[in-house]
Amino acid sequence: MATADSNADPSGMSALVRIRALLPGLARAEQRVAGIVLADPASIARRSITDVAEAAGTSETTVTRFCKAVGVSGYPELRIALAADTARTADRDRELGGDITAEDDMATIVDKIGYADARAVEETAGQLDTGVLRSLVDAVAGARRIDVYGVGASAFVALDLQQKLHRIGLTCFAWSDTHSALTSAAVLCGDDVAIGISHTGATAETVEALRRASGREATTAALTNFPRSPITEPADHVLTTAARETTYRSGAMASRIAQLTVIDCLFVGVAQYHLDRARAALEATHEAVAGHRLESRPDRRRQREEE
Repeated sequence: MATADSNADPSGMSALVRIRALLPGLARAEQRVAGIVLADPASIARRSITDVAEAAGTSETTVTRFCKAVGVSGYPELRIALAADTARTADRDRELGGDITAEDDMATIVDKIGYADARAVEETAGQLDTGVLRSLVDAVAGARRIDVYGVGASAFVALDLQQKLHRIGLTCFAWSDTHSALTSAAVLCGDDVAIGISHTGATAETVEALRRASGREATTAALTNFPRSPITEPADHVLTTAARETTYRSGAMASRIAQLTVIDCLFVGVAQYHLDRARAALEATHEAVAGHRLESRPDRRRQREEE
């Protein structure tokens, strides 16, 4: 049902980002080829297809099939695409793109996490399908109500979207409890929008809620790191992130930054759609909580001096 073709190459998506995104859906032998490529993408330009096939314990035919599965026509095109990717970021990736080790000091840990988070935002924005995003913005802006489903780390992202949309006057609910999500989805209708958030795209509770919403003819959307995952099946619109996992940074950690990037883009698009109403609502909500902010020390000092 997805608006975007899951086999298409979204504008701006690099070969490495695409390989990581499609990895879970590849055949086992193709996954071994992907492992060789991702372990040292810069070396692929110097290696023959026979060398890669032998390293992956498979055939040249499987390597060619892998190339087509990740959106390039053959091994020569893969080498060119990877050379272009690695040329852009090779030095910084070698320095900061690897796993955090037991020997890293705190300064190096901060540098590596900062670099990884920045790359997650940059790569997510670079591969985001703006056509799909615009279609979802239109749907959310005109919806009677919006349901957002997410569990674990994705639940915090769902709550962030709920809070943002609520601040500009839209009726939005974030559900992390399975029963609450399912009962809410069961009363949606064609005027509503349901959004499922799952890094893996395989979180059973979120997929089930989105399927229930789809069965009620609500407009459905999925936000995931993997465009061929189960959550995309009941989704009318699919938006993807580009988060990397490392030893210390699981999907739950890496995905949050990338997901929030997409959520911010969605919110700003919806706010722009209802610009005057959104501005008025943001001003009203800001004023409502202004009295609960403590004055800064210079302000208090100035007030005492004036008295």
